[in-house]
Amino acid sequence: MPDKPRPGGGQGVTGGPGLADTGSMPDLDPAPVLGALASDPRLRVYLRDDKIETIPAKHSRRLLLLDQIAQTFEPGARYPERDVSLFLGGLHPDFAALRRYLVDEGFLTRAGGEYWRTGGTVGTSSGDES
Repeated sequence: MPDKPRPGGGQGVTGGPGLADTGSMPDLDPAPVLGALASDPRLRVYLRDDKIETIPAKHSRRLLLLDQIAQTFEPGARYPERDVSLFLGGLHPDFAALRRYLVDEGFLTRAGGEYWRTGGTVGTSSGDES
């Protein structure tokens, strides 16, 4: 499916039109998340065939996994539910459960069919250091 331009130049996972008030919509790509999960010995056991096979039952491990997923969402950007669902579906077949966990644990907030990041670890870039 060819990507269609989004307002502001971003592509997103659906390739469909974006929301006018989002500016440049950041891409939601499952590959970096899966790579990060595979490199973490505490989380790689939950992967199989390049997807999350099992959502951890242990709360502390589930929080680690959800935090890694939440880091994909750009703080301040709003994402349509369809884009979030397609992205999460690229990580795990039960994308609705992942979406619910992200909201219930405070990593994402939802209103009016849009999601935005409200929690999780925020990485620092080397350009931000003094």
